[in-house]
Amino acid sequence: MVYFTGDIHGAADGIADFINKVHPTMDDVIVLLGDVGANYYSGRRDNLLKAFLNDVGTMFLCIHGNHERRPVTIPGYIKTEWHGGKAWVQPEYPNLIFAKDGEIYTLNGLRYLVIGGAYSVDKYYRLSRGWGWWSDEQPSKEIKAYVEHQIQSKPFDIVLSHTCPFKYEPTEMFLGGIDQSTVDDSTERWLDTIEESIKYKAWFCGHWHTDKRIDKMHFLFHSFESDEQFRKSMED
Repeated sequence: MVYFTGDIHGAADGIADFINKVHPTMDDVIVLLGDVGANYYSGRRDNLLKAFLNDVGTMFLCIHGNHERRPVTIPGYIKTEWHGGKAWVQPEYPNLIFAKDGEIYTLNGLRYLVIGGAYSVDKYYRLSRGWGWWSDEQPSKEIKAYVEHQIQSKPFDIVLSHTCPFKYEPTEMFLGGIDQSTVDDSTERWLDTIEESIKYKAWFCGHWHTDKRIDKMHFLFHSFESDEQFRKSMED
């Protein structure tokens, strides 16, 4: 089974509760839709979270968020082949897979396109306090070009992203006190062009700290969904 949930920001309580309730195995995968919090502090706190996730008895696929470093910038990560695509992993935490943007992974007969990254609306607040912020948080021109090549050349069923296409932005979740005219929404607007040019069964995203669904767009934060709904339709 493949399960999906939203940003955990380093807090594993919800994951622990889910593990204790569902008891996933090493044949299952839990997708964390960005801002995992495992590549944030660059030290013992990150390693404690990684060790916990690695040892709970299932696999994790982590999408890149905006409040975390990219694995390519962190010593100790190596590139690996995983379910038909390239990914990043640390050998000491082999059950914790970090997706490479633009890759397509095949899990339980379904193909997943990954598009991570987003803009931090709290960028200047974070910088003023010395909190973590990284300039490569959004997809680069190279990543966008790779995604555009992938959708033209390879089939896929489901999109996994951190943020959502612009037309689906849940405006009720905009942070108060943020002048929206200062927000860089270029990633969401680019995702609009992607969404309009593809056919897909579902699109899962995190980032917005809400649990809701609009058409085929699934926003996840604290809730979990599984791939069973799509595999059943394939069998019918």
